[in-house]
Amino acid sequence: MRTPTRTSNSVFRRHALALMAGSAVLLGTGFAWWNTARAAEAAVKIPPPAQDMPLAEQGPQKAVFAGGCFWGVQGVFQHVKGVQRAVSGYAGGAAPATYEMVSRGNTGHAESVEITYDPAQISYGTLLQIFFSVAHDPTQLNRQGPDTGTQYRSAILPANAAQSKVAQAYITQLNATKLFGKPIATRIEEKASFYPAEAYHQDYLTENPRNPYIVINDLPKVENLQRLFPDRYRSEPVLVKSRG
Repeated sequence: MRTPTRTSNSVFRRHALALMAGSAVLLGTGFAWWNTARAAEAAVKIPPPAQDMPLAEQGPQKAVFAGGCFWGVQGVFQHVKGVQRAVSGYAGGAAPATYEMVSRGNTGHAESVEITYDPAQISYGTLLQIFFSVAHDPTQLNRQGPDTGTQYRSAILPANAAQSKVAQAYITQLNATKLFGKPIATRIEEKASFYPAEAYHQDYLTENPRNPYIVINDLPKVENLQRLFPDRYRSEPVLVKSRG
């Protein structure tokens, strides 16, 4: 497992969590499984969007979502049929940035994932359904799980007016269902640029499946995708890096 040297507070929290989780394993298998099962945000079964864009043969399209640490969000969408590529990166800020800069929480960026998908196989609304249901908890404001700060906010960064309209209508629909128990905190951020993250962040879940942070916070999301969206789940992830 590759562990890059990083000094930001957000990285410290992730590594501290990993150390605590590792210590928990030493206390006994039962406690380890108890901790793992309850650490990730719970998945919520939700209806599909009432308003969506129809499936169409129009070439690859892009969607950008921010839902906390991009390791898990990327990992989820890499297992979705119809997704051709999912890249971790930064969006919402005014200029390109590095991980260290974004982790300070003052760049305007959020850790995000840019999804390239085939609109003939999967709709934008279905991507939104997966995003809200299993990829993160949309009721958390400026945080996800153990990570806090505006860089971990829940946001949708639409590529065009049609995506924005579908996203806004779906948030209104989901709030009306009250299935989440709290109002949705997800922001819609127009005209945001996306900047890919460093290479060591790409495919992180697949490359580090035993990292305690991944085990506790992210692998349950992929399991929930398979459980709640079996027809959309693909066992082999579509990766950024070639396995050559």
